[in-house]
Amino acid sequence: MANLPARLLDVLRCPVTGSRLVQDGTVLRATAPGPDGRTPTYELDEGIPVLLRAELLDGAAVSR
Repeated sequence: MANLPARLLDVLRCPVTGSRLVQDGTVLRATAPGPDGRTPTYELDEGIPVLLRAELLDGAAVSR
């Protein structure tokens, strides 16, 4: 998995905390903890950030 361009990471923000995101392998991690004290993480799907909270992904169907 290639790294996301720095210009993209400069503008992306965590939808839960509003903090910057950093790439950690195949996921993006917020730079601030969420309300539950955990640091939100977001998957990259074929290099595209999926910036949905985990509870919104539960039961969501992805058609390909």
